[in-house]
Amino acid sequence: MSAATLPVEPAWCLAVRPDAQRWLVSDLWAEQAVGIVGGEPKCCKSFLALDLAVAVASGRPCLRRFAVPNPGRVLLYAAEDALHVVRQRLDGICAAAGCRLADLDVQVITAPTLRLDLPADRAALERTVAGLQPRLLILDPFVRLHRIDENASGEVAPLLAYLRELQRRYAASVLLVHHARKSAGAMRAGQALRGSSEFHAWGDSNLYLRRSNDALSLTIEHRAAPSPPGIQLELRADGGALALRPVQPSSDPLPPPAGLDERITAALLAAADTMSIQDLRAQCRVRNATLYERLAALTATGRLQRTANGYRLADPNGSANRPCAHVPA
Repeated sequence: MSAATLPVEPAWCLAVRPDAQRWLVSDLWAEQAVGIVGGEPKCCKSFLALDLAVAVASGRPCLRRFAVPNPGRVLLYAAEDALHVVRQRLDGICAAAGCRLADLDVQVITAPTLRLDLPADRAALERTVAGLQPRLLILDPFVRLHRIDENASGEVAPLLAYLRELQRRYAASVLLVHHARKSAGAMRAGQALRGSSEFHAWGDSNLYLRRSNDALSLTIEHRAAPSPPGIQLELRADGGALALRPVQPSSDPLPPPAGLDERITAALLAAADTMSIQDLRAQCRVRNATLYERLAALTATGRLQRTANGYRLADPNGSANRPCAHVPA
């Protein structure tokens, strides 16, 4: 009896993923990507990871800027912070995003330790992911999740391969918070990550935070998509809400492309039913990230309703602007 062979499929039969499903967070994190939020200590890495958690769970734009096309459950393990601190930070980010933590599907692993170099802990994490099926798994930080030598490629690679396997098996994005070397400001962001070069090579989407005096900068890097320009961030307290936000070059927010909101409204008004992202993009002739951002903003203000099939206009009372097809006369 011959040994089993690996499954194969002609290249032309491989599934083509539409643009609308390409991003977990538009321009910031690819769909079903593994990657790293990296930076030196005290660069707000955990705040950025938690902002991503709130955005993915709520559908609100991450950092009030990057849209979330398809929100879903988030599974979080915060190994370095007390649970009450994690709660306070999430509450503050929710206040800045305009949502309530109680309404979000953010599940927090409360185990006192989790070690990816122990088979029993790896198996427990996989069972948890299999049971909860999160869209995003956040592990913060990597240094608290093992007792291996981070500089040894042969020890790091198996742990990262395990996380890649989780991503592929359960179609989840995996975000790993990791430290950068101290005083590595002159190095390329990815090369400044502490330990083996395996970390930089592993990521599909990587986010790097750097601080120069009081200025905090975010660099975005993707394996399979163009990397957008870096942005400046600040950690700002508004009342009790402490959260990151982009720093605009002026006090006025950047407007959307001229007439885009009107083009979206006109397209939906003329539609006989809800419209998908692809159809709206074709009619409005705008890049995906900009369209996602405006759809998120219009939905947040109540002008649009998002359904399983796309978007439609909403009336002031919150109901659709046209009767349902199956309502009897």
